[in-house]
Amino acid sequence: METRTRFLFLMHPKEYKQEKAATGRLTHLCLPNSAIHVGVGFDEHEEVQAALRDPANFPVLLYPGPTARNLSLEPWDPSFLQGRRLTVLLLDATWALGRKMLRLSPTLQRLPRIMFVPSAPSRFVIKQQPHPACLSTLEATHELLLTLARAGLDDYSQPEQLPELFTRMQDFQIRCAADPARGGYRRHAYRDPAERTPPQGRSGARRARIFQTKIPAAGPSPSSP
Repeated sequence: METRTRFLFLMHPKEYKQEKAATGRLTHLCLPNSAIHVGVGFDEHEEVQAALRDPANFPVLLYPGPTARNLSLEPWDPSFLQGRRLTVLLLDATWALGRKMLRLSPTLQRLPRIMFVPSAPSRFVIKQQPHPACLSTLEATHELLLTLARAGLDDYSQPEQLPELFTRMQDFQIRCAADPARGGYRRHAYRDPAERTPPQGRSGARRARIFQTKIPAAGPSPSSP
């Protein structure tokens, strides 16, 4: 599925080597205009740094927080890119490992940040997300493409492809878990994501702050994040 946006999935080595349900890899296989780069810190990563320096690119980091521009509420006008290619970098790791990757990469810290309002909670049945607004890499890419398409920043011609692949991947993992001949899988039923208890205490409060967003005043004009 072709996209105008370039996606760079920055994958933690643990995700690359050990994760059975690596949704970043699945997403990359669906998007020709994407690449996977494995590492922990990316300031010395030649390909990532070349993409950041390329004047034809407009690189941004998909990462929520108070400084992130919420494209669901304040979309950019297509003219804002001035002919440059929107290049979205995503940290493909657990939230704890993703924070470490960001901490070790000052060049990523300096990038403009974007976020969005998810149209639905995560449908990740075989994993529990640390916050209701947290999504898998595949779901985050899908939601971002929906947001970009609504703003006229991309053409998302097959919006059913990624969610369908996500469902098929999870169904396969659940079948594997039900097979006693396969090792390395949990042997009890998964709870529906809507029935799970979100994190409490300091950890839950910190993640809640990350995903807080303010509704802008009516008629915002596009500006640099």
